Amino acid sequence: MATNDLPTTARVVIIGGGAVGTSVQYHLALAGWTDTLLLERDELTAGSTWHAAGNCPNFAADAGVMAMQGYSTSLYRTLGETVDYPINYHVSGAVRLAHTRERMQEFAHVAAMGRSHGLEMEVVTAKEMQDRHPFMEIHDLAGGLWDPWDGDIDPAQLTQAFARGARAMGARVARHTPATGVDRDGSEWIVKTAKGDIRAEIVVNAAGYYARRVAEWFRPFGGRDLPMVVMGHQYLLSEDTEEIAAWSAEHGGKIPILRDVDSSYYLRQDRNGFNLGPYEATCRAYWTDSDVPEDFSFQLFEDDLDRIEWHIEDACARVPLLGRAGISKVINGPIPYAPDGLPLIGPMPGVPNAFEACAFTFGIAQAGGAGKVLAEWITEGAPEWDMWSCDPRRFTGHVDRGIAQAQGMQTYGHEYAMHFPWRRFPAGRDAKLSPSHDRLLELGAQTVAANGWERAAWFAQPGDDTSEAATHTWERQGPWHDRVRAECEAVRDGVGVLDLPGFTRMGLSGEGAAAWLSARIAGRLPKVGRIGLAYFPDDKGRVVTEMTLLRRGEDDFTLISAAPAQWHDYEWLARDLTKGLDLQDQSDAVTTMLVTGPKARDLLSGLQIQADLLLPWLSHQPAKLLGRDCVLARVSFAGELGWEVHCASEDQPALYQAILGAGAVPFGMWALDSMRLEKGYRAWKSDLTTDYTLLESGLDRFIHWDKPGGFRGRDALLAEREAGPRRRFAMLDVEAGAADAPLNAPVRKNGHIVGAVTSGGWGHRTGRSIALAVVDADAGDDLGIEIFGEVRPARVVLDGSVYDAAHERVRA
Repeated sequence: MATNDLPTTARVVIIGGGAVGTSVQYHLALAGWTDTLLLERDELTAGSTWHAAGNCPNFAADAGVMAMQGYSTSLYRTLGETVDYPINYHVSGAVRLAHTRERMQEFAHVAAMGRSHGLEMEVVTAKEMQDRHPFMEIHDLAGGLWDPWDGDIDPAQLTQAFARGARAMGARVARHTPATGVDRDGSEWIVKTAKGDIRAEIVVNAAGYYARRVAEWFRPFGGRDLPMVVMGHQYLLSEDTEEIAAWSAEHGGKIPILRDVDSSYYLRQDRNGFNLGPYEATCRAYWTDSDVPEDFSFQLFEDDLDRIEWHIEDACARVPLLGRAGISKVINGPIPYAPDGLPLIGPMPGVPNAFEACAFTFGIAQAGGAGKVLAEWITEGAPEWDMWSCDPRRFTGHVDRGIAQAQGMQTYGHEYAMHFPWRRFPAGRDAKLSPSHDRLLELGAQTVAANGWERAAWFAQPGDDTSEAATHTWERQGPWHDRVRAECEAVRDGVGVLDLPGFTRMGLSGEGAAAWLSARIAGRLPKVGRIGLAYFPDDKGRVVTEMTLLRRGEDDFTLISAAPAQWHDYEWLARDLTKGLDLQDQSDAVTTMLVTGPKARDLLSGLQIQADLLLPWLSHQPAKLLGRDCVLARVSFAGELGWEVHCASEDQPALYQAILGAGAVPFGMWALDSMRLEKGYRAWKSDLTTDYTLLESGLDRFIHWDKPGGFRGRDALLAEREAGPRRRFAMLDVEAGAADAPLNAPVRKNGHIVGAVTSGGWGHRTGRSIALAVVDADAGDDLGIEIFGEVRPARVVLDGSVYDAAHERVRA
């Protein structure tokens, strides 16, 4: 020990003493990792925690986030007793108000997701909400959502309870001990403080609105600018009222929380008055051109009520009692926002043995689950749930401070927005453009972004409604529908071309590369000149990632995966790369086009091409097209005869224009998604996640059980095969109505939930609604899918494809 009693070593050092940092330490201790030290610059809770409203919703659009929040609210009900520390936790329930049919559809879907997670959410009428919350007006409402397990908790007490529990198990907390920097000595971190240095194996950035400053310390060791902006969030406290006091006395608790999500605010009881918290579109970001002040502990911003005047008036009209109560206090404090409003939980990109648990917009509601998730990541290598939605590696190098600020402010101003499947938010776009971007726009392309790359979603014609408002629907019909159908039919009957920039692309080479790669994939390596689809399992046999392997030589490979997987997949490979092997990220140097359809060979043959177009499916070759070097890979995610054309970015515009000029019809990502669904092709982080093993994902044919040397996860998969998988992958032919099955829609059998949808949509070539799902192994073939509150019949497609099940077209 140092003379000031600050430890000189710790297995894990956690920087930040808010609800999240203390929860991480508590959950590490529960896992047996008690040699941890938490550093707090001031007192515990001194950052956003101390002024947080403390709301604890279960509602979430993402399954992982819902699981995380549901774990938190369940934990909080018993935490005080477990650690012997008093916590004021009020489980009052909450009503969410719906003004429109579309909002009711969203509520029906989230309630169904909630039931899959054991949460008792219920879609209710406006009158049923008023019965629970008698002070609200309901004349203009379509209905709402009731969550009986929603509530609020004292953030300071929660934080102190986590710290008390961690200390009781042997963990250490150092208050008034700000970290000032980090250094690296071999495989150890040196965490610097004014009281001395601490050597650590692992460091966690849980520094709240100081997290960006802390992240800067890791720059010399591979770190990056943390994608976060600090927003000022205001909430108002009213004077006490006799009416609320009387209601609470009669019912023995608080009135339910009210969230008017269409008007963008929450309203809950505070003492015998109200707490009103708007999320206004005219929001403000702080410290955008400067760093956070050296010590902004237990401090607030100045009031700025003009920004939220409309919300105050709307809330007073909704609950007239609020307007009569009068304002007693205004809280305007800093809250960190990632660009998408979800936290950063997981490995720090590019930095060994460093993790992040920061940028929490709803840190109190998520703290318990976040502690569990990060503790599992540290101690087991991966969390129980697939947490890609919160993985820091989802934001790559293009997300600079300008994009983080623009998208963070957009997210704050649309905190309760519905994320329709067709919706495109405009802020922070055009970060990375195809070499043919301007030509795409001339052709009518309506774009979507993937890892910052703008890609055509569909091609509009003159007169089509391309407004953002037109996308505000859960249903398949819209201005895009007939255009996407025509694109699919053009690919089916002739030839189409898809400009496809942004693939994650890595080169792996060096003596022993083949043996090293083989030990990490479940299946066989392709032969030289051939292509193989490879799945990388973790130790539990779960699907970590999918890559297409192009084998150029005995120990020379190109590995291609989804655009958003760039940092994730590179780190998965680089983490234990054998000395002497070379791994290069080539994602920005090469771009891709897909030329596909039954006339694709004829079209390419008619161009100036030097290649053998009779090489079989799953082959690749160097070629020249119009005198420009390229690689032709005979694969097509559309399930038709076709080639991916991989070429230098500077050569792409001329090649794309020539292919168009030869008669190819341009098509977009929505058409490609429709066609891959018809084939049953899986998509990463939709159908392929760590929530399921390779066997549960229906990837048996990609497992080579007896290959020399084995592979990671083999023992777990063998045990699963021996016991028999509990779940199986299925393609479902759905008798859908106006809307197709959304992600995570429950699959039902005789009224019971037996699985969940991983992808859903309309097959334009077949005129069928399709869903991919993971279901219980004994669920049978006649099932139902709960689509926005209505259970629609669905039948398992036994051959796994509703289009060209024999794969004759793709092999033509």
